[in-house]
Amino acid sequence: MNSNTRARNNFMKGFFYALAGTFFVSTNYITAKYALQGFNPETFSLIWTATAAVYSYIIILITGKRRLLTIPARTIGKTIVLGIATGIGMILSWAGLARLDPSFTAFLWRFAPVLIIMFSALFLGERLSIIELGPIIIMILGGVLSAIGRWDVVGTGIILSLLGCCAFAIQMLMAKMVVDDIHPNILVFYRVGIGVCVIALWTFLTGKADFDVKTSYWLVTFLGAFLGPCFSFLLTFQSYRIWDLSRSTIVRTTQPLFVLPLAYLILNKLPTKKELFGGLIILVGSFWFAWIHFIQRKQKK
Repeated sequence: MNSNTRARNNFMKGFFYALAGTFFVSTNYITAKYALQGFNPETFSLIWTATAAVYSYIIILITGKRRLLTIPARTIGKTIVLGIATGIGMILSWAGLARLDPSFTAFLWRFAPVLIIMFSALFLGERLSIIELGPIIIMILGGVLSAIGRWDVVGTGIILSLLGCCAFAIQMLMAKMVVDDIHPNILVFYRVGIGVCVIALWTFLTGKADFDVKTSYWLVTFLGAFLGPCFSFLLTFQSYRIWDLSRSTIVRTTQPLFVLPLAYLILNKLPTKKELFGGLIILVGSFWFAWIHFIQRKQKK
């Protein structure tokens, strides 16, 4: 196999893993929105993440990767930060989703790829340029337009979702820094395994644990916990081994395009016209920002 063929194969593999990971993580908004009609955000976060930890450990056993659970000492600190950020991010994210339309929440989460790239600039030595301020301003404008006249209704949900984006950006930054040394299956397990400890501590200390809900909410949570935090991140972390972070981030930007039809078909929910308009502006800005960053990285190589 010559170098050009190998490069094409790697491109297609990276694209497949990134796109498949994006699709399956998009199901989070649907399964979680349904389950949050029964569970409070804290209890849902606990069950969701604990279930994902069990699934990920089973996958480790099935694939014969148990011996890889011992990770290099130099990665332990970053892995712990990844897990803590996961726990905090879960609580914030689901609390935000409980207050907002799922498709609008997906649009808001387009700030996460931007934050990932900005954090990469701060901690991985990548540089931001003045031109990248343009799409960021456009995204902020889209968020403002979505909330005008409705801040009392959506304000808390927007703030919680954006804080969740920050926690998620930290997760992806840590994952990118250690994924070459830790197998993706193992990294997913530690991500949700440490995260569930953080969530359990918060849930029980605040007295928010409430497991008395209908069976249907449990079943949907179990399904969502496999598709979202488990399977989707196995695919996403695999893409990080093949592609750089900015390229995978561009693919992840398409997430609302999956969430919109899923929300309509399964939940019969669509955002308001103002949310949809503002969300599309956010999406355009996010694509623009990610593309600028990708082109700049490509020119440097």
